[in-house]
Amino acid sequence: MTGFAVILLIVGIVLLMLGLFVEAVKFLLWVGVFLIVIAIIAWLMRFIRRQT
Repeated sequence: MTGFAVILLIVGIVLLMLGLFVEAVKFLLWVGVFLIVIAIIAWLMRFIRRQT
């Protein structure tokens, strides 16, 4: 699960950077933000589960 979250975070950051620098692919900005949010949620769920 952690590896999947890390991969999502890396892909999200790459797509976020592409979306910022290339105007033609503005939708990548939103895809990157979505993937980063999913990765953060996955990390938080794992962190909360470990605490209980």
